[in-house]
Amino acid sequence: MQVVAPQVGLRLTALAAKCLVVAALSVTALSVRADDIGDVQKLLASGKNVEALQKADQFLASKPRDPMMRFLRGISLSQAGRAPEAITAFTKLTEDFPELPEPFNNLAVLYAQQGQYDKARTALEMAIRTNPSYATAYENLGDVYAKLASQAYSKALQIDTRSAVAPKLAMIRDLFPKERNSIAVAAAPAPVVTPVPVAPTKPAPAPVVAQAPAPAPTPAPVAKPAPVVTPAPVASETKEAKPDTATQEREVESALKAWAAAWSKKDLDGYFAAYARDFNAGKPRKVWEQERRDRILGKRSIAVKLSNVKVDINGNKASVRFYQDYKADSLSVSSGKRVELVRSGNNWLIVKENAGS
Repeated sequence: MQVVAPQVGLRLTALAAKCLVVAALSVTALSVRADDIGDVQKLLASGKNVEALQKADQFLASKPRDPMMRFLRGISLSQAGRAPEAITAFTKLTEDFPELPEPFNNLAVLYAQQGQYDKARTALEMAIRTNPSYATAYENLGDVYAKLASQAYSKALQIDTRSAVAPKLAMIRDLFPKERNSIAVAAAPAPVVTPVPVAPTKPAPAPVVAQAPAPAPTPAPVAKPAPVVTPAPVASETKEAKPDTATQEREVESALKAWAAAWSKKDLDGYFAAYARDFNAGKPRKVWEQERRDRILGKRSIAVKLSNVKVDINGNKASVRFYQDYKADSLSVSSGKRVELVRSGNNWLIVKENAGS
């Protein structure tokens, strides 16, 4: 059974323009019992941090390395206002499981709440290096850079009041009009036992209005009164018939399953062939490919399975949400994922990939 940590949010100190919700860690170790995870989730959702922490500690007494429960314990500590202990918990989690981006993100939020923006920046860069498609980390990193810029501009004005940075400082301060030093905790939703991945809300695509067929040309008048034969309409033979939506959905799902199979077999040619040339990796294509090659070949065994695949077709583009079960050596990770594909000839290729979204 897949379980997901509650969506508990922390807001960066003095960054009240946005509520940066901390992404939940979607890790399911083989030894974790769903009822224990669910109990801690319910306690966190109802604000019972002390009870949640006690139950997490009881569980970890017999399974001290379990990443999911350790992550929930870190959230319990941060919600209880025990930031130093939460920082220690997330730091240790990043050391033991460096392939998980979410602990780095939560660590950055805690650093930012303490005004340690350089440390926050470093943690977010690690999260992005671990998962180049981690949108939350990019957004948080942008806010951290804005705060660092604000501090630099303020220092410049202290040194030289005639400096021309005042308009820039005012612009940044307009981004964060309600600065405060408290930890803002977003309300946690009810725990989900069988979670369904939720993609960010986007406007529904405009309906496609079919163009009315052009009227048939009026036959020129004939000189002699002869019967006029009206030709039967002829279907276009040159325009290729477009597959219906159901067919395209099956094609997209098949393309993703072939991608997962190539990944599982460590077939790098097949794996990279699933991505479009303009795939958004957040870095140069050669750098991304080398990082992926090193990570895939560095595992003794890999198994990738997709489930709950939901395909949304919009013309030659497709947006897909699914659960990805990833097992490599002793690591087992289950997470929600979203990818975007485009049709290229008879193939569907990945142009964007988001995990933890």
